[in-house]
Amino acid sequence: MLKIVHPICCGMDVHKTFVVAAIAITDKQNVTTYVKRRFSTFNSDLRGLEKWLLSHNCTEVCMESTGKYWIPIFNVLENSCHVVVANPKYVRAIRGKKTDDKDATWIADLFKFGLVPQSFIPPKEIRMLRELFRYRFKLTGHKASEKNRLQNALTVSNIALASVVSDAFGKSASAIVDYILTCDTFDPEHCKSLLHKKLKDKADEVVQSIIGYELRTDQSVKMKVCRKHHDFIDQCIADLDQTISNMAKPYKELIDLTATLPGITDKSATYIISEIGTDMSVFRSSKRLCSWAGLTPQNNESAGKKKSTSVSRAGVYLKPLLVQCANAAIKDKKNPYFRLKYDRIKKRRGHKRAIIAIARMMLTCIYHMLLKKEAFNPKDTNYSEMPDQLYQKHKAEYIKNAIKLLEKEGCVIIPPSVPA
Repeated sequence: MLKIVHPICCGMDVHKTFVVAAIAITDKQNVTTYVKRRFSTFNSDLRGLEKWLLSHNCTEVCMESTGKYWIPIFNVLENSCHVVVANPKYVRAIRGKKTDDKDATWIADLFKFGLVPQSFIPPKEIRMLRELFRYRFKLTGHKASEKNRLQNALTVSNIALASVVSDAFGKSASAIVDYILTCDTFDPEHCKSLLHKKLKDKADEVVQSIIGYELRTDQSVKMKVCRKHHDFIDQCIADLDQTISNMAKPYKELIDLTATLPGITDKSATYIISEIGTDMSVFRSSKRLCSWAGLTPQNNESAGKKKSTSVSRAGVYLKPLLVQCANAAIKDKKNPYFRLKYDRIKKRRGHKRAIIAIARMMLTCIYHMLLKKEAFNPKDTNYSEMPDQLYQKHKAEYIKNAIKLLEKEGCVIIPPSVPA
């Protein structure tokens, strides 16, 4: 017989306009009685829900994460009850036997036996940071969409600028587009004068990619609106960055600690902490954290046959950020720790699997760094696999630091005698 973990608990079926709550009260004979009630999602009724729960001595609450509808209820009950927010796949009732009352009772029955895994809900301050970071992530996507629309308009107008310049939205390319949108007749010499640095060597090629263009009114208006919207989004992102930076000041020490990892800047460290928080004890191990972030293979086996074991769809915000950091880490020339590991995995598994593996290694490092409050200091660096020039550089730095330490302890260092 399953052990009853919560003798008094509540299961909630959450909807947009109302919530059905079922309190399961189990006596010493393991007989469970249910008290059910329906509340609206207005704040006054949610306060009534809180009082109703406390009047039955119920401080253990479980509900499924239905869109954003669970958040107002969580905000009200957070300070007075222990609220477990569950993934719907763990509490879904049997099809054909579903009503609102039965759903709430089913959640309460599962929860009283401790069968519902709790979703990670960070503290309020971290949630505020996370909300801004995720909105910034969306704005960055909108910015990329506007860039694509502008590029499509250039292509439709027979302007092949992107085929010549490396960055179609760089300083030179933007000046040329501004000129095209405002000029009545195209002057090749004036166009060449707008080029900067190395693009001056490609001046003739740039002009050839533009001459003969046909800029219609619809495309002209579209490009102007796209550029205006793009600049507006840039300003919005800058405002968000400033607010995020101010809100992240209490976590500066942990951000600096995380930024010691190769490939991670202060900004990316702030975004990572806004997703996973600062308290790593909520995750039972680094493996649980990596699984939560969607960076580990899935278990999918039936009848002795293993089916697809690709990484899960979890971590829609954290996973792309870690992959971006992993791509930066394998290009870090000062610290080749992750590059050496990447090269070994890539030979066997290819780039995509290798970069996911590096992202998982980095998240594991962050877990232990935040848990132990230690900077990045790997113990398994294999210097024998480094190129000789890089190995000699690390060896020289190691000897230099060792001499400094010995001199600090009062030792006298005598350099070796040079043979005549």
